[in-house]
Amino acid sequence: MAFIDPQTLMLASVIIFLGALTQGLIGFGLAVVASPLLYIIDPQLVPVPVIACGFSIALITLLRERTPLKFNGLQYALLGRVPGGFLGAGLLIFAPQAVLGLAIAFIVATAVILSIYKITAPVNKITLFIAGVLSGVFGNIAAIGGPPLAILLAGKDAPQFRAALSIFFVFSSMIAMLILILAGLVELKHVWLSLMLLPSVFLGSLVAGKLTNKVDKEKTRMATLMLCGLSAIVLTIKSTLALSIS
Repeated sequence: MAFIDPQTLMLASVIIFLGALTQGLIGFGLAVVASPLLYIIDPQLVPVPVIACGFSIALITLLRERTPLKFNGLQYALLGRVPGGFLGAGLLIFAPQAVLGLAIAFIVATAVILSIYKITAPVNKITLFIAGVLSGVFGNIAAIGGPPLAILLAGKDAPQFRAALSIFFVFSSMIAMLILILAGLVELKHVWLSLMLLPSVFLGSLVAGKLTNKVDKEKTRMATLMLCGLSAIVLTIKSTLALSIS
């Protein structure tokens, strides 16, 4: 394909595989692992192909667990995804590439911090909507819409919310993609890139299913957070240098 060289596509496939494998093992990781690394090697891989891959793995999880269709309040977060998604799309249109790189690095760093420290917040219609708005902004910039919801769910005995997350991410990915299409940010090349990366999603999920009872999930989680932190630092340095040069 003229829009991506074979070496970059192969590296991107490996990154998506590792992200899907991580998500299958510890419950998160595809976008947090993949987005900063993919943006470093080729910015056109973020956010559309990552959103498509995230939608696929959420759908796989939903079909595998056969979770009942109960949003348990997350519909308010879905409503928030709409204005947040348009804000994120606006940043994609008007912000320089280096600024977007810094934004992605910030989002990844936020995800890492939220995974380490248990930050508590009340769960109600207003906070769910606000989390949805932030999720929309983060999701349409970097395909990482989970951290704002993690603030609400971290440390809480709310299995009904966690069970509904796969449903939420299926619908929120569809909302994000629709907004990006309306904003003119989805091109044919993004469709092809998404299709070429999907086999890595399925393979990563398959391997995760084989390894889920054979690996130390806490060590895997810490290794993932270290990798994400390192990639956020590298992306910050690269984007800062690009800003200084321009």
